[in-house]
Amino acid sequence: MHRVTSRLSDDGRPTLAFGGDYNPEQWPEQVWDEDVRLMREAGVNLVSVGIFSWALLEPAEGVYEFGWLDRVLELLHRNGIRVDLANATASPPPWFSSRYPESLPVTAEGVRLSYGSRQAFCPSSPDYRRAAAALTQAIVERYRQHPAVVLWHVHNEYGCHNAHCFCDVSAAAFRRWLQNRYGSLDELNSAWATAFWSQRYYDWDEVIPPRVSPTWVNPTQQLDYWRFSSDELLECYRSEAAILRANSSQPVTTNFMSFFKPVDYFAWAPELDVVSNDHYLIADDPNPAEHLAMSADLMRGLAGGKGWLLMEHSTSAVNWQPRNVAKAPGELLRNSLQHLARGADGTLFFQWRASAAGAEKFHSTLLPHAGTDTKVWREVVELGTALSKLGEVAGTVVEPPQVAIAYDWNSWWAAELDSHPSVDVSPLAGARQLYSALWRSGVGCDFVHPSGPLEKYRVVLVPQLYLLSAENAAALSRFAEAGGTVLVSYFSGISDPNDRIYLGGYPGALRELLGVRIEEFFPLLPGQRVALRPAEGAPSYGEGTVWSELGRTAGAELVASYAGGPVAGSPAITRNAIGMGAAWYLGTQLGDDALAALLARVLAEAGVQGLGLPDTPHVPAGVEVVRRTGDGRTFTFVINHTADPVELPMPGAELLTGTAVVDSLSVPAGAVRVVQS
Repeated sequence: MHRVTSRLSDDGRPTLAFGGDYNPEQWPEQVWDEDVRLMREAGVNLVSVGIFSWALLEPAEGVYEFGWLDRVLELLHRNGIRVDLANATASPPPWFSSRYPESLPVTAEGVRLSYGSRQAFCPSSPDYRRAAAALTQAIVERYRQHPAVVLWHVHNEYGCHNAHCFCDVSAAAFRRWLQNRYGSLDELNSAWATAFWSQRYYDWDEVIPPRVSPTWVNPTQQLDYWRFSSDELLECYRSEAAILRANSSQPVTTNFMSFFKPVDYFAWAPELDVVSNDHYLIADDPNPAEHLAMSADLMRGLAGGKGWLLMEHSTSAVNWQPRNVAKAPGELLRNSLQHLARGADGTLFFQWRASAAGAEKFHSTLLPHAGTDTKVWREVVELGTALSKLGEVAGTVVEPPQVAIAYDWNSWWAAELDSHPSVDVSPLAGARQLYSALWRSGVGCDFVHPSGPLEKYRVVLVPQLYLLSAENAAALSRFAEAGGTVLVSYFSGISDPNDRIYLGGYPGALRELLGVRIEEFFPLLPGQRVALRPAEGAPSYGEGTVWSELGRTAGAELVASYAGGPVAGSPAITRNAIGMGAAWYLGTQLGDDALAALLARVLAEAGVQGLGLPDTPHVPAGVEVVRRTGDGRTFTFVINHTADPVELPMPGAELLTGTAVVDSLSVPAGAVRVVQS
C-alpha cells in the first residue's frame, strides 16, 4: 500500500485514501468542474476512473477515443486528485458481443445469456481475452506516465455475475485444465472415482463441464469445475495485469468481494500488488458491524498483515438487496473508521455522483441526488475531515492477533456440494459463529489458509474444514505438538483434495490429532435439539443443534457427551493433550452463549485474553477496541456501536477531537475516537 498512500500527498507522506468510483462519462462535461470542486471540498484524494467505459473508449474494434478521458485526468491532476485507472475490461460493449456471440456465457442448463447488463462474457473466450488485452495495451501505453495515475484497476469484481460458464469453449478449456492437473485420463478417472455410476472416460473429448443432468453430477467433477472457474478468471486477471506491469511502474489491483464463494481469494491475493475489497452491509444481518469486522480481518489476512484498500462501500443504502435500508446518522463515519481500524489504508465508495438513470440509480453515493444540502453530504465532508486528521495511521499495521481461523475456499466448495448428510452444514456460518464469539470478547483474529504459517498464533480454530490434505492435517498436528491449541468443529477432515473419504472412521485426517473416532453421523432436523451431559466437574454447554454423532473417545478427555437419543453417551466435546499443546473437538452446533463459554475456556487455557485496556478489566459489549502500531506509535480505535456513551481509561492524544486524554476517554453513543500514544 505504501506506493499508493505515499503518492496521495504532494510531500510524499503516507496519506489515507478517500474517494470512490468516478464516472464522468455519465454526465455532460460542464458538470465535471463542479465535481472536482466538491471533491476538494470533501477532501477526496483518490478516484477510480474508467471501470465501465469500454464502449466509449473503443466505439469500434481497434478504434480508440481517449479525448474525454484525457480531459478528465488532466482536470483531476490540476486539482491534486490522484487516479486509480481502470483498464475498462469489466463490461464488453454491445458491438463486441454482437460481433462475437460465442463470447457470451452459457448456463448449466445450456442457455446462452445475452448482453445488456455487465460481465456478459465467458472467461475462457479467446475473443474476449484478445479484445481485453488490446484495450489494456492501448490504455497503459497512453497513460503509463500520467502523473495522476497511482494505481491500476484491473476489471471489476471478477466473477460477480459470470463465475461459471458451461459453453463448448469453456468445456475445451476445462479439459486443458484437467490435463494439466492430472496428466492422464487414468489419473482423472481415479481422482473422480468414475467407477461409480459407470462414468469412466476413455477419451478426453468425452469430458465436459458439470452441466445439468438427471441427478447429482460427479462431486469431484463439480469441485474441479469450481477450481477451474476460479482459475480461469484468475488467468484473465494475470494476463491483463502482466500487460500493465510490463509497460508501467504503478502497482496493480482488482477488487475482491469479502467472502465471495466462487473465487478463491487465497489463490488470488499473491497476484495483487495491493489487496482491495468491496464491502456492503447486509440489511437483514443481525449484527452488520460484526460482519464488517470479519470481512476486514479476512482482507488483512489475505494481505499478509499489511495494509489493504477498501475500494468500495456505501454512504447509505444500496440498490441490489430486497429491501435497501439507509444508514442511520453517524453510521457512514463509523463504518469507514471500523475498516481503517482493522488495517485499511483508505476508504473509497461506490460512487462519487448518484446516477440519474440505469440499474444503480438508487445506490447511495458521496454526492446524492438531492445535492449538498443533505445528511449524506454533510457526513461525507465530516469523514474527509476525520481522515485528514488520521493521516499518520497510514502504513501502520494492526496489532498481531494470537488467534486464527483456518479457512479454505476449496473446502467451502466441497462441503456444500449436493448429496451430503445435511444442507444445514455451512463452513461460512461456522466461521461466523466462532468469529462472533471472538468479536464480542474483544479477541483479535486472522483468517489463514490451512497451509499458511501457524506458528505465530496460540490458537487455531477450524470450522467445518471438510476437505483437508494430509499435509495440512499434519501441519495442524505439528502446531499443537509445539504448544498450540486447536479447536476443530464437526464435519472437518472428512475428505482428501479429490473429495475421497478418509477411511477408518471420522474425522478422517484429524482423527489422531483429536483422539476421537466417529463411526456415524446423526444430523438433526430443523428445530431438533440434543441435550449435552457435562463430564464430572465440567460446566454445562446446554444443547446441540444441526449435528450429532455416534462414536467414542480414542485417547481424548471427554468434556461433554450426548445425553439421550441414538447417540447417547457418544462424545460431543473433547480435549486431547498432544505434545505441548491441545486439540479440542466440537461434534455439534452449540448455541452462541455456550460456544462463547467453551471458546473462553479454550482461549484462557492457551493464555489468550481479550484486548482489554490499561486498568480496565472489561470493555462494554458493543464497543470495539482495535490497535494499529508502527514507528513506535500506537493508534487505538474505540468504536461505540451502542446507543449509550462509554468511558474508558485511556491516556493519550485523541486525534478526531484534538484533545488530550489524561485519565478517561469519553466516547459518545455511535461515535468513534482514535487515541495516539
